[in-house]
Amino acid sequence: MTMLADHTTAVSSPTEWPAAYPQGYAVVDVETTGLARDDRIISAAVYRLDARGEVEDHWYTLVNPERDPGPVWIHGLTSEVLEGAPLFQDVAEEFAARLAGRVLVAHNAVFDWQMIAREYARAEREAPVRQRLCTIALSKELRLPLPNHKLESLAAHFGVVQRQAHHALDDARVLAEAFRPSLRAAAAGGVRLPLLECRPLTEWTDGPAPRIGRQGGGGYGGYRPGGWRPSRKRPLCPHPNPGRYEDGTRLKQGMRVAFSGDTSVDRELLEDRATEAGLHVATSVSRLTSLLVTNDPDSGTSKVVKARQFGTPVVDEAAFGQLLRDVEAADG
Repeated sequence: MTMLADHTTAVSSPTEWPAAYPQGYAVVDVETTGLARDDRIISAAVYRLDARGEVEDHWYTLVNPERDPGPVWIHGLTSEVLEGAPLFQDVAEEFAARLAGRVLVAHNAVFDWQMIAREYARAEREAPVRQRLCTIALSKELRLPLPNHKLESLAAHFGVVQRQAHHALDDARVLAEAFRPSLRAAAAGGVRLPLLECRPLTEWTDGPAPRIGRQGGGGYGGYRPGGWRPSRKRPLCPHPNPGRYEDGTRLKQGMRVAFSGDTSVDRELLEDRATEAGLHVATSVSRLTSLLVTNDPDSGTSKVVKARQFGTPVVDEAAFGQLLRDVEAADG
């Protein structure tokens, strides 16, 4: 189901627009059955904006997740409502056309991007997105005086009225209206946009996994369905930690390995392979961490920052894949 928006009234923009800024944006919001890697998209909305943040059009669709819709009390989409909706593979092409050639903009963009990337991987396709911009990160760059990182706080700062929170179309509208003045402020101040690379998944498998929280007060909070989906606890590593990885040597069983940022292979699969090789998969970086795997060593994630502080060795995904082929056995 496609809907076109009226053009919004143009607001004056800086005459000297930064040449390095993107040529277009796709402001996105997705509602989902939950927050885990095996959860599904149940609705999606895209507002397309031009280079200076003016609205070109918008699009919205429901998506049949072929499963329990999850927290209906949050998103309001029941199984009965979603039963006749198209499957993701049925809307994948039109969704892709809305994203193509644009920077994906979302509030806590890593969540929306990961959900989109997984849906395309399930459909054996690739989302045409190469960069994303998180409005939480942008608000920090602009040093906006917000009480917290919720969308409602960003909206209130710019006088944008929310009509229906947790409805993908209205959330995308609200974000588009708040992003436009943010973009103009960044351009006027010569602020470098916090763009991050989007890595489409090249390998994927569905399976239960531990649930994670959603940054920015997305509304799901600590939502955990009452036993209708199993969770998996990773087994403890049986080998002692032999210390840090040294460049040019082999990984050794027992080494503590942490991951940060987007990966081409689904993160859960990478972690499984590391565990199967006898490595300890760590959820954080400490002085005991042997190695950090990231494709973006210059990012400001907490793991990358801590790795820099502790002097933890860092390799990218491709190098880690090579190292996994020849892991040294633990002593004894």
